[in-house]
Amino acid sequence: MPVLSGRFSKLSAPLLAFVAGAVAATGFEPLSFWPVTLAALALLMHFLRNAQGWKQAALLGWLFGVGHFWLGNNWIATAFTYQAEMPAWLGWIAVFLLSLYLAVYPLLAALGAWLITRRGPQGWLMPVAFAGCWIVSEWLRSWVFSGFAWNPLGAVALGGFDRPGLAVILPWIGTYALSGVVILLAGAWLWAFDGWRGKAAKWQPALALAAPAVLLLIPYPTAGQGEGTLPFRLVQPDVRQEVLNDPREYEANFVKTALLSGPPVADDETTLFLWPESGVPDYLRPGYPRRYYLATTYGADPARARERIGAMVGPGGMLLTGTVDIVLNAEGTRAAAAENVVTAVGPGGEIAAGYAKAHLVPYGEYLPMRSILEPLGLSRLVAGTLDFRPGPGPRTLDLDRWGRAGVQICYEIVFSGQVAERGNRPDYLFNPSNDGWFGAWGPPQHLAQARMRAIEEGLPVLRSTTTGISAVIDAGGVVRQHIPKHQASRLSGLVPPATAPTLFSRTGNWLPVLLGILLIVVAAVASRRTRR
Repeated sequence: MPVLSGRFSKLSAPLLAFVAGAVAATGFEPLSFWPVTLAALALLMHFLRNAQGWKQAALLGWLFGVGHFWLGNNWIATAFTYQAEMPAWLGWIAVFLLSLYLAVYPLLAALGAWLITRRGPQGWLMPVAFAGCWIVSEWLRSWVFSGFAWNPLGAVALGGFDRPGLAVILPWIGTYALSGVVILLAGAWLWAFDGWRGKAAKWQPALALAAPAVLLLIPYPTAGQGEGTLPFRLVQPDVRQEVLNDPREYEANFVKTALLSGPPVADDETTLFLWPESGVPDYLRPGYPRRYYLATTYGADPARARERIGAMVGPGGMLLTGTVDIVLNAEGTRAAAAENVVTAVGPGGEIAAGYAKAHLVPYGEYLPMRSILEPLGLSRLVAGTLDFRPGPGPRTLDLDRWGRAGVQICYEIVFSGQVAERGNRPDYLFNPSNDGWFGAWGPPQHLAQARMRAIEEGLPVLRSTTTGISAVIDAGGVVRQHIPKHQASRLSGLVPPATAPTLFSRTGNWLPVLLGILLIVVAAVASRRTRR
């Protein structure tokens, strides 16, 4: 019998589902209240078991999602405080509107779980069905309409800087399947609730309550241990968002970053220099109309801009830095688009390689449907009139003695299974970012997801950010070094070694999706048999 019934149930269950979604988001960084997340999920599954029809089940899932994404993505509102053409209060409206859309995916998971189990027993079927449906819906969220994979539920299972927690199983199942495991752990608490209500043996509640303790007891992994052979210097200049794009500050920002990088490296040494997204304000490639170079620090001479970088790193150095390239029109007379890139500049000032960001931020780096939205006055959502153009996707840059670099710019690192070139595996992943507009919650959440990519792929991740949090993450997800927010500093050492290719690195997201489908099938078959 439902615990909540009648008019009170109709009013309270939707409201509590919204509240449960919001408090479930406190399991993410920077709070990491993962027991609260498990309790909130257990409450949602309890409501779903007692839902009086598919419409109520869908509403419960959707409201849970609205609360979940509204609080978890609150950092997005901070971005509007750095856009002069947009009022700051509009940021909170934008977060809420985004949450209305993202909540569709928990809605699908909740509705699917209810349809599968609506006539089955109220025991273990709901957690199994809900876990399977959540895995598939979270995978869909990662690519539908270009995808927004931020804060997968599995991120609450990540431990502190010195241990990966339950995320240690990522090499075998992937992020989205780990989200399903989190739901199964929440299901253990639902099972305990059933035990207290006298529906099971007396030992059941204690055992079920103890099950999530696995999040605390996972030991430090052996994967990722050891020292590498490639020296690096990773810089966090603490260039604040207020001055980052001010042409009057370009030269001062460059000099500050260069001084933090340390002295040049001799020819008989090898050092990889790592600068953040927007690390170099100059256009480094030649061939643009002269007017585009005039606002940069070296006027109309990109060769001189590269030469001074070469002198800074020395004969044994190589710099990987974020910058911007221009895409000219067919006539070569004006800019048709831009690219957010990482450029590798060698000791002679030559461009050794480059990577263009593939996962661009809608309404941040480009305006979707510009021909429709711009006449309506919505072009103000994106600074300027020039959209960024996406690159081709993960590429491994062969930098000779400076190793084989995989590059993921800013939030690209959150896309599970899409960070390394298949069949051309890098030695490490470089994740330059500008987190200066990410508020208080965004940077630690960003770092957590970078750690998950390291564990999944068995690759170290080197994060250089403008304002923090910069870090060196080994292939086991352990943060070996980091620079806190709003501190100008440099990290030095040896790039941690990669592990052997993981199962996930070979299969990609086919693995978690198949696991999700398997859970759905198990729950559906079991539910059907109980109806006979």
